Amino acid sequence: MYNSFYPNYDLAGRIQHTKLDTGLNGVQPARMNRVESAGSPDFKQVMSGLMENFNAELNAPDNLLKDAMSGNGNVDIHDVMTAMAKSEISVNVATQLVGKVIQAYDKVMQIQV
Repeated sequence: MYNSFYPNYDLAGRIQHTKLDTGLNGVQPARMNRVESAGSPDFKQVMSGLMENFNAELNAPDNLLKDAMSGNGNVDIHDVMTAMAKSEISVNVATQLVGKVIQAYDKVMQIQV
């Protein structure tokens, strides 16, 4: 009596499969690989690279200012101001990064084993 009430739909046949599925119907899955590659740099390499870039960003305004004062035609005062703004942003980012690393270290040290 109740079987005639329910409609007979083939729901499994109506599903559209995408590349994000887990390999249904021969479709290769897109999310099965690891996010990070095996050759990714470690924390020390990343931090040393950031510090080298930070040092270069910090020294760029001084070098451009010396070139502008010596009369080099390729350097304009606008280039110096842009480099100063970039170095100021780099200092702010580095300060925030150091603060976050110290906070993470403190949290790790508070873990009781």
